[in-house]
Amino acid sequence: MKLFCLAFPMLFVVHVLSGHRAAQQPPPASAVTLETVLKSMDAAAAKFNTTQANFEWDRYERVINEVDDVQLGTIYYRRTGKDVEMKADIKTAGASRDKVKPEPQFVLFTQGKVQRYLPKADQVTVYDVGKNRSEVEAYLVLGFGGSGQDLVKAFDVTYQGPEVIDGVSAGKLQLIPKSERVRNMFAKILLWIDLDRGISVQQQFFEPDGNYKLAKYTSIHVNEKIPDEVFHLKTTGKTQTISPRG
Repeated sequence: MKLFCLAFPMLFVVHVLSGHRAAQQPPPASAVTLETVLKSMDAAAAKFNTTQANFEWDRYERVINEVDDVQLGTIYYRRTGKDVEMKADIKTAGASRDKVKPEPQFVLFTQGKVQRYLPKADQVTVYDVGKNRSEVEAYLVLGFGGSGQDLVKAFDVTYQGPEVIDGVSAGKLQLIPKSERVRNMFAKILLWIDLDRGISVQQQFFEPDGNYKLAKYTSIHVNEKIPDEVFHLKTTGKTQTISPRG
């Protein structure tokens, strides 16, 4: 589905929310199992309200064996009733981390639609997810408020062991999509779940051709108030809106 390939943030963004960091320590790595990680995600999902984080999204090209696209910015989530809204503010982009330059664009998911705004072109592209809304939202909360039990419904999940990501003790999960359609886009997905807070601090999406996308999240703020205006696109009176089919 074109929609999944359109908005990288929608497939990546994976932080299960748990409120402020608890005082208790995460369990010893030797005591962690798949059930331990899934239960931490369940507990975090029950408290999900909002989240905000800085991100770095890197795309690796298998043929050249190096990064060929880097995007830096801030991502926002909030739950409104039974729905989830997402806004990604991409501030800089480039072929590598040391070559990024200002390249603003904004991706908003709300009310069953994905909107991508390019300020330089002053153009908004709108994709209506239609009957795929529930599926799209399920991927939006793949760790961003999604429970461990929902995870095992959509994926074959295995625990890959403990890893330390930027000083955070994490449990590594491998996800194999049960849906053939999704497997045609992503052969497998890796999540690194913070064992203390039950949130994902890193994600990796492998495409069938061997290319992959890596997402890292820092400065994560959980269940703090996010102004309503964040979830709107600041367009101009001359902004062109297009709605491609398919």
